Amino acid sequence: MQTMNINEIVVSNKYLRTNTNVDKLKKSIETVGLINPLIINDNNELIAGGRRYTAMKELGFDEVSVFKVSKNSLEQELISIDENLVRKDLTKVEFEQCLNRGREIYEELFPTAKKFDDEDMDKAELDTELPNEQRSFIDLTAEKTGLSKKVIKSAIDRDSKSSKKVKDLRASGELNASQANEIIKLQDEDQEKLADIAVSKSAKEIKDIVKSVSQYGIDGAIEKAMNEPGLTTEYKSSANLATRLNKLFGKILLEEVVCQHEDKEKILKSLATLRSQIDQVISLNHDYKALDSALDNNIDSSILNDENIENDDTIEI
Repeated sequence: MQTMNINEIVVSNKYLRTNTNVDKLKKSIETVGLINPLIINDNNELIAGGRRYTAMKELGFDEVSVFKVSKNSLEQELISIDENLVRKDLTKVEFEQCLNRGREIYEELFPTAKKFDDEDMDKAELDTELPNEQRSFIDLTAEKTGLSKKVIKSAIDRDSKSSKKVKDLRASGELNASQANEIIKLQDEDQEKLADIAVSKSAKEIKDIVKSVSQYGIDGAIEKAMNEPGLTTEYKSSANLATRLNKLFGKILLEEVVCQHEDKEKILKSLATLRSQIDQVISLNHDYKALDSALDNNIDSSILNDENIENDDTIEI
């Protein structure tokens, strides 16, 4: 480690976060000093520490601590990405881009490492007993960030498989991760056609459209989805909630769970109100046949199957 004039440092790296708020960081530096030095290459180009650089610059420091590394261009890029991956102020899309690019560089620099496509997603444990150069990028990144390997793989897939329009809609916040996870199952050309329509669809609706592409083609699948009567937001929410409640109440009845808590009467009163409103909603829709069928049947064990629960709660990074 050495010190140098801050004005001699060249700032041109695209990964540097030099335009973010650094007020808290400035207070920390004023209190305890610069804990981690700036990372520069042999040409005095800043590789990592963009926010630290900005804070020191705004505080009026002339001399700063730096750590000079002699690395090739790919190694330097990986260092920059690595610092970004443990940051908290990257957007979800930026984080996904860093993950995917980092994976590409890592696998080129370490050809003996386990490849992305060979990683076993059913294995949650980290391969910490292997030498680092043999561990997969997903494995090492999970250890650094605390994210699961499945979340990391899903994020890399979104960046590597999304068409341009899907990426643009993700960046603008019009598509979420759950929606994108379904769209990227299609080829780029089909993604481009579906993207704008998908903005107003739930992940479950997009999943159904994607499934029907093999039968109707992308144009036919979209036309079919657009011509089908759509569910209102209220009924979409009630469908998922009903599935969850059916599972919960089925478990209560099968295991004969009895409430002994002091709030028992309040809970039962609330359930009675819910039952009354459910009956009124069914009557409003004149769905007497469905009601009679539900009342005549015994508890279906399938309601205890996790697969019956529609879950759009994909974790975003």
